[in-house]
Amino acid sequence: MLLLVLSALLLLFCNLDVWYFLRGVQVFVEAWFLPRIEDILAEQSIDGMVLLHDLDYLGHMNNSRYLRECDFARFHHYMRNGLFMASRKLGAKMVVGASTIRYRRSLAFREAFQIRTKVLGWDEKAFYLEQRFVSKRDDFVSAVMLCRQNVVGSSPESIIEFIYKKQIECPQFPEELKHWISFISASSQALRAESGLEDKNK
Repeated sequence: MLLLVLSALLLLFCNLDVWYFLRGVQVFVEAWFLPRIEDILAEQSIDGMVLLHDLDYLGHMNNSRYLRECDFARFHHYMRNGLFMASRKLGAKMVVGASTIRYRRSLAFREAFQIRTKVLGWDEKAFYLEQRFVSKRDDFVSAVMLCRQNVVGSSPESIIEFIYKKQIECPQFPEELKHWISFISASSQALRAESGLEDKNK
């Protein structure tokens, strides 16, 4: 019987990223019992540590792990400020439309860090967030990520109004965010032209 259970667990771990789903449950439970954050623009943080399964061949945190950790941090952020539950009640989904990450210094094995997440602003289609990996050793920003979170089935303004029962003025976008949005727009136009979609719409 024990052999059968061990075989089933081995098969499960080989074919499914079990740790991903366990971590998701952990983040959900932690965020559920933490106090609600009333300010949608408030920065929130979540703690992390570089473990063995995060390492690349050089002994540093794997590049892809940064993006994965950002996923969990955003979910934690949305749970605490009400965006997650509000979007579900409105029948909306939030999906990543674009992201850019800049690596400044690698995170080493067993290095503790924080991911500090904040909403920079929104437009008619998406929320824009900044996420920073900050080493607890010396408070150095090891990496910074910009993320466009597209809202499907509703709009950012509708979600915000649902939460706060009023409209909230969007803050002015930082210059680096404006440049990044321009890059996304130019890339989208170039790809549409390449695929012939612009001609079809004329």
